[in-house]
Order: sequence, then structure tokens, then C-alpha cells
Amino acid sequence: MSDKKAVVLLSGGLDSATVLAMARDEGYECFALGFDYGQRSSAELMAAQRVAADLDAREHKVVKLDLRVIGGSALTDDSIDVPEEETSGIPVTYVPARNTVFLSIALGWAEVLGAQDIFVGVNAVDYSGYPDCRPEYIEAFEDMANLATRAGVEGKKLNIRAPLMKMSKSDIVKRGTELGVDYSLTVSCYQAQADGAACGRCDSCRLRAAGFAEAGLADPTVYA
Repeated sequence: MSDKKAVVLLSGGLDSATVLAMARDEGYECFALGFDYGQRSSAELMAAQRVAADLDAREHKVVKLDLRVIGGSALTDDSIDVPEEETSGIPVTYVPARNTVFLSIALGWAEVLGAQDIFVGVNAVDYSGYPDCRPEYIEAFEDMANLATRAGVEGKKLNIRAPLMKMSKSDIVKRGTELGVDYSLTVSCYQAQADGAACGRCDSCRLRAAGFAEAGLADPTVYA
């Protein structure tokens, strides 16, 4: 068992699975954290369970939230359609404050565990324009984390690790493949069917497919 502990946000998608593999490769004992937040596709929760087991997470917790109460996103409000064509600006699949909520709960668990590192799979290259996936946001949250916690005040610096931040989707796929990630276990589609079959049309599906194509690797995604 490693003396280094990390909380890893694990959604069940391609990026978070890669981050879990990267944290493990760095020698961390990984504690995976996911959220049942009322998302349109619950297939990703089963995918996260598969990935956590396959990549030997020490523990995998799923916190139940209900972000449908506030809505405001195609992922938490069934009256808003998931776009199937490229859009400009911040897309309707952006979930208000989602990463802030998730990282805050990860921060609490990290304190309980005595972990000083939190890994998250945000990306500022091949991403959908979400404001909470930018380097400035991660830096600001890390500053806040060290101001707001007992660990930070006592000099045990907390680090928000975003190793995919400057990687293209193809680079992410290549790195994950090198680390033995089984991408057939993952689900990335915003509107996947209950069995995980992807639509092949949403922004997340397009980015994922392009990543495998550019990496020159077979895409194991099952499409509806």
C-alpha cells in the first residue's frame, strides 16, 4: 500500500479513466469519487464502477446529489435537448457550478483521508468551452482549498492535479493506452442508452471519436 493517497474524480468517461491510470502510475493509492447528480445518462455510473475495479482503486464512492433541482443544463433538464451539431460559445451541456461542487466534496474527503492531492480530468485543449475546465479556474480553486481547510492552514498543501489540461484528445488516448486503460469499459456520451451505447452525434462523442482516429487506434465505443 502506498503512503501517497489521492482522491480521483471518476465520471466513467475516457478522460477520468485516463487520469485514474496516471495517478496510479505515479504511485498513488487512489480513492475514486463519482457523483449521481441527476445526469441524463446514468450509464456512466456503471462505467465508473467498472473502471475503478479494473484500475485497482482502493475505494470508490458515489455521492448522490440532485442538480436537477436547479437545472440549467441539457444534462440535468430533460426539456433542454443535447445539441447534435457544433455550437458556438458555452454549450447547453455545461452544468452550472458542477466542477466546483464536485471538487469541494473531493476536498472534504481528501482532508478526511489525509490526502494532499486531488486529480481531475479537465482539459483546455479538446474541450467544449466549459469555464470550469480552464487553468485559471483550477489555480483559483487550489488557492481557495489551501485557505479554507485545516490541512492548508496547518501547512499541508493541497494540490489540484489536472494532468490532461494541455493534452489533445488523441494524446490522452495514447497515454491511457500505454497505461493499460481499457476504454471499452468507459462511457463518454452525453445521452448514452442504459446499456452504455453511445449516440455518436453529441459533442462528447465527436471529440472521443476524433481522438481515437487521430491517435490511429481502434475506437471500442459501442454505438446505438
